[in-house]
Amino acid sequence: MTEATAAVLSDLAPTGRLRVGINLSNFLLTKTDPASGEHGGVAVDLGRELGHRLGVPVELIAYPNPGALADAATSGAWDVGFLAAEPERAKDIDFTAAYVEIEATYLVPPGSPLKSIADVDREGVRIGAPIKTAYELFLTRSLKLAKLVHEKGSDNAFKRYTDDKLDALAGLRPRLMIDQEKQPGSRILEGNFTAVQQAAGTPKGRSAGARYLSEFIEEIKRSGLVARTIEANGVQGLTVVAAA
Repeated sequence: MTEATAAVLSDLAPTGRLRVGINLSNFLLTKTDPASGEHGGVAVDLGRELGHRLGVPVELIAYPNPGALADAATSGAWDVGFLAAEPERAKDIDFTAAYVEIEATYLVPPGSPLKSIADVDREGVRIGAPIKTAYELFLTRSLKLAKLVHEKGSDNAFKRYTDDKLDALAGLRPRLMIDQEKQPGSRILEGNFTAVQQAAGTPKGRSAGARYLSEFIEEIKRSGLVARTIEANGVQGLTVVAAA
C-alpha cells in the first residue's frame, strides 16, 4: 500500500481521530455486547485495522440502520463508513469495491404459490421490506409489477409481513433464516434477486482519502485479513469478494 500522506490523514482523520460509521442493524458485520454496550464485529475490526495503519485512534459512530448512516454522509459526523455500496448512496459517498457480499432473497408463507425469484414480480404481489436497506433500494428500482410495503427495520418488516399476510418478505438470506423459524412451514426461495455489496466509503470531496481507502480494502482482501476477521467473529453468510 502507499503511505498515508498528510493529504490522506487530512481526509480520513480531520479531527485527529478516524471516525468510523457502523450500521448496528447488520448483525453479520456488527454486534453489541449487552453487558458493556461495546460494539464489535467484522466492520468494527476492519475499521480499527484502518486506524492502526493510519496511526490514529478510532472512534465508532453507531447508527441504528444503513439509511441513517448514509444520510449522515453530508453532515461531517463520520470519516469512513462500512455499509452497502448502492447508486443512491453513491451521490454523497465515494465507495470502495466490495469486500464481502450477502445474498438477498425472499421468504414466503406456508402454501405460497411463489416457487422462484421470477415468480415474485407479478401484479398483486405485496412484498415487505425494511426501508432504505440496499436491497429495498434495489427492488424499488427493479420491480415492475409487484408492490413494496415499507417498514422501518427488519423486525417491523417481518411483523407487517405476518400481520398483513403479505405475499413475500425481502431480506438478507441469513436474517430470513431467523425469520423462517418464527413462521413454521414458510420457505426461503432459492437463488437471489441481488447480492448486496458491502463496502467502505468516505464522504465525497476527500479524493486522497478515497484512493487510500480503496487500496486498503483491496490489500486486506488479497492478504486474507477479511476472511480471517470473518472467521474470528464466527460469522456465516458472508462471501469474500476477490481482490482486483
